[in-house]
Amino acid sequence: MQRHARNAADEIIEAVGAVDAAVDTTAETDADTENETETESEARHRRAAERGDLASMSALGALLLRRGDLDGAEPFLRGATAEGDRAAANNLGVLLHQRGYAEEAAGWWRVAAVAGSAPAAHALGRHHRERGDEPAAEYWLRQAAEQGHALGAYALADLLEHRSDVGAERWLRAAAEQGHREAAYRLALALERRVTEPVRGPHDGGRGPHDTGSRLRVPGGAAVVAPAAPTAPAPGGVTDPTPPKSELTEAEQWFRQAAARGHRRAALHLGAILEKRGELKEAGRWYLSSAKEGEAKAACALGFLLRDAGDQESAAVWWLRAAQDGDGNAANALGALHAARGEQQTAERWYRAAMDAGDVNGAYNLGLLCAAQDRIPQAEQWYRRAAYAGHREAANALAVLLLQAGDANGAEPWFSKAAEAGSVDAAFNLGILHAGRDDDRTALVWYERAAAAGHTEAALQVGIAALRDGDERTAERHLRCAAGGGSAEAAFRLATVLDARRPDPGPAVLGAPREEKSECEEWYERAAQQGHRRAQVRVGMLAAGRGDLAEADRWYREAAEAGSRNGAFNLGLLLAREGSEREAALWWTRAARAGHGRAALRLALLAARRGELTEGRHWCARAVELGPAEVAERAARLSEALHQELTA
Repeated sequence: MQRHARNAADEIIEAVGAVDAAVDTTAETDADTENETETESEARHRRAAERGDLASMSALGALLLRRGDLDGAEPFLRGATAEGDRAAANNLGVLLHQRGYAEEAAGWWRVAAVAGSAPAAHALGRHHRERGDEPAAEYWLRQAAEQGHALGAYALADLLEHRSDVGAERWLRAAAEQGHREAAYRLALALERRVTEPVRGPHDGGRGPHDTGSRLRVPGGAAVVAPAAPTAPAPGGVTDPTPPKSELTEAEQWFRQAAARGHRRAALHLGAILEKRGELKEAGRWYLSSAKEGEAKAACALGFLLRDAGDQESAAVWWLRAAQDGDGNAANALGALHAARGEQQTAERWYRAAMDAGDVNGAYNLGLLCAAQDRIPQAEQWYRRAAYAGHREAANALAVLLLQAGDANGAEPWFSKAAEAGSVDAAFNLGILHAGRDDDRTALVWYERAAAAGHTEAALQVGIAALRDGDERTAERHLRCAAGGGSAEAAFRLATVLDARRPDPGPAVLGAPREEKSECEEWYERAAQQGHRRAQVRVGMLAAGRGDLAEADRWYREAAEAGSRNGAFNLGLLLAREGSEREAALWWTRAARAGHGRAALRLALLAARRGELTEGRHWCARAVELGPAEVAERAARLSEALHQELTA
């Protein structure tokens, strides 16, 4: 505390020296004294002061005051003050304030301030503010600020900002322009806040240290989503939508100025801005600068930057430093790092450290860790603790556990709480819950809410519902969203919607140029590439229609090998046309055994041609059983003919 007070006093004294010429300025121009040491300067001023030189008395008093020699400084300052030196009056006030004589100090500051001393006006303003006299504080701080005193301008801005006065920014700017680093930082924050505040929120691009999300099957047939553990991002990120560039650019300039002057939080904030913009090298430089000054959040952010660059060992070093300084996010990151290595006990220790640091993600991550080890009671305990603290994804995860245990009524309030707090997964899960109760209307409301927030599976469900209701335009819009988000089923269904609109291509014309792939075929292919078997069959059919038999064979074969009976049947047709009847029979057999009636009929016809009448009747019976109707009818006629042949 004493050191802090001395530093504050030094700022005032230094300002006095610059503005009031408390130090003999002849030293700056006299060639004989240009390079003299402080000791020589003191000796010279002392000799002059003893001869009664007013400027030297004031300068010597200031020099001794800076050194902390209050007893030595006081007689010289009092002597100069008595002769009307305003710098000495200001410095005498500083000396008395350090000794605890606040009212007497204020008296001398008033004398100096009335005489035009900006530093004294600043000191007097601060004195009045400390005593709660804001009108007097504002008056004197304004006197200092209007004389161009940086500390006075900053203190005035702080007072006005405390009162939510719009004039605060003007004085922050004035102080910042004179090099006041804290003013520059706060001005940058004010500029950024003005344009981002309406859309600011938690940074959810997320620096999740690990993804332990899982999909859990529940009654109703859909998948309930237990999302991954979130961890807080490095502070200072700017959220979309992007505010006006001019104001953000100015804010960045002030952050940069403050950071360049050693302001560690400004360096942290500047690093976050640069990282978001993709300028990772410079971002890392500012994070490093801030971290070296003791900013734990910067050390944590630097760790994430290093991890993303593939240097986990260096990342761990900075996370450890940040975690030891109480950063919960870094502790979570260390927990995830050790969990990924299989070091569960160490991971648990760091998650607990994160929780102890006040980071609710620690409890949530402990729940995930226990759930991964099938320690369900402990997982529920940690999820519940995080959920009661307001962690929305913990509430969703707790609800999933309850639902798995058969407690749907207990799960629903937690799903609702999480959804109302903004959990997209919880909104989707509520849709599944209501769909399982055959309450399709309420389910659709929650699906729509989740879809509006970008949930892929929810968009698919909304699209399916719209198709069921005949609203093709709404269906297409949601299916496009879901397909764009990576849903193979959505891509397939979107392709079928577009496919239905295509005109009949008509008979192939010999020598006609090959048509370009349509949009619907591109969506079929996207679904097929993700392993969607029906899409693979359809892509094969479209390829065959274009005459690309090699492509058709590839997709039919891939679908068939994944268990598609249609794929196996179509592959058999393709092989039979190419003369590979034996291999075709193998695929038709696979398809028929999986319940494909047409494949059974083909096998029956093949057996009949070979004269294998009993085998033919066996497959006819299977085709009659499997259908469809026209296949069953043909198979029955063939079976009768084979029977007559056998009994002839």
